[in-house]
Amino acid sequence: MGRHEVGHIDNSMKIPLNNGNGCRFEGQFTINKVPGNFHVSTHSATAQPQNPDMSHFIHMLSFGDTLQVTHIHGAFNALGGADRLASNPLASHDYILKIVPTVFEDLSGKQRFSYQYTVANKEYVAYSHTGRIIPAIWFRYDLSPITVKYTERRQPMYRFITTVS
Repeated sequence: MGRHEVGHIDNSMKIPLNNGNGCRFEGQFTINKVPGNFHVSTHSATAQPQNPDMSHFIHMLSFGDTLQVTHIHGAFNALGGADRLASNPLASHDYILKIVPTVFEDLSGKQRFSYQYTVANKEYVAYSHTGRIIPAIWFRYDLSPITVKYTERRQPMYRFITTVS
C-alpha cells in the first residue's frame, strides 16, 4: 500500500506446528496496482532465533477474487504446491511474480475479475560485512499492462447440425 509495515497481523493467522518448530501462515491483504513486494521473515521478532529455518511449502498464493470456473486452466495459483522443505534452512527465497489481470465473461455477459501470474524463483544465502543476513521469503511483483479475457460462448446451431449429419 505504498508503505512499509512490520509485524502485519490484520487478516493473518500463524498456526504453530510440530511442537513450535514450525508454523502455518495464512493471510490476506490489499496491495496497490503498482510494482512492490511483501515478505515473510523474523525481522520483527523481539528476539531473533538462533537457527532460523526458512524452508517452506506454499499451499496457495493468489491475487484478486477466485474464479469458480472449472474449464479455465490458467495460472491463478502458480505457486501452489511449491515445495522448499528440503532447501537450505538458512537460505532466503525470492519469488519474482508477473501478475496478469484476467476477465471472465460468462454466457449472460456477467464479468468477473481476477489475476493470474507467472513466477521465477531463486534461493540464496546472503552475507554482508557484518555476517550472515537474516533469511526471508520474498514475493516481488509487477503487473502486466496486458489483460487476458476469457469469453464463454455457445457453439452456433449450424455446427451442431453438421456434427450430427
